Amino acid sequence: MSNVIIIGNGPAGVSAALYTSRAGISTLIIAKDAGALEKAEKIENYFGFGEPISGKELSERGIAQAKRLGVEFLNDEVVSLEYDGQLGVVTKNNRYAAEAVILATGAPRVAPRIKGLKEFEGAGVSYCAICDGFFYKEKDVAVLGCCEYALHEAQALMPLAKSVTLVTNAEKPMEGLPEGLTVITTKIKQLEGEGRLEALLFEDGSRLDVSGLFIAQGVAGSAELARKLGAETAGNRILVNENMETNIPGLFAAGDCTGGMLQIAKAVCQGAEAGAAAVKLIRSRKTAALI
Repeated sequence: MSNVIIIGNGPAGVSAALYTSRAGISTLIIAKDAGALEKAEKIENYFGFGEPISGKELSERGIAQAKRLGVEFLNDEVVSLEYDGQLGVVTKNNRYAAEAVILATGAPRVAPRIKGLKEFEGAGVSYCAICDGFFYKEKDVAVLGCCEYALHEAQALMPLAKSVTLVTNAEKPMEGLPEGLTVITTKIKQLEGEGRLEALLFEDGSRLDVSGLFIAQGVAGSAELARKLGAETAGNRILVNENMETNIPGLFAAGDCTGGMLQIAKAVCQGAEAGAAAVKLIRSRKTAALI
């Protein structure tokens, strides 16, 4: 078991790993890709570089530094967080237990631009199947998405809902979908209902009657993962204290996912704070166990 699992290999995640690994805490970083930093052409407002540096090079330097200190890296997609007496990180391929988890996947993705989506949030539109699935027991629901995250949400709903439809919004669905999961690839035109969501209207004129729509496009962001454990959020921002702790013991967040200034300097600082706080938590638990 890795004592600390960090989700995200950007500045916040790698910075946190430098502090946990140097403190002798076994550390695993899980990430699907390099994130937004790798796409930055030039960075010239970060301390220590006489000349601009590309985001890709800065990312590679940070990862190399962390690997030198013993941090393990795993290329996989995180689809959920769980707690069964211990924190668990569920990926596309496995499940990993940890004493502390640090969320550092960057800023949340933009919600799809669909007419009526915002209006029905909390009234039929949800972003967490584990959180809200029970409220749709024996009802018809849909999941918006086409990849691993959407499949995970659909599978969480299938034992509860009367029917589950995967709506890909014109994207190609992944292969190997389970039996009993209906797929619609037509693009959504708008959501419809009187006070609560009642139907999805498609651009070809067709209609799907549903009581709930679960948004799961792309990969799960930090806020979506945090909500699965009941962590407090404000929109797509995870709420943390001065030590980057959420209201869930052992769950921390750092970087763009906490809101505020979306800058590398801030992400590095918060990563360091989260890493140091995770080390303190793990050591205090070990000390308490010896008493």
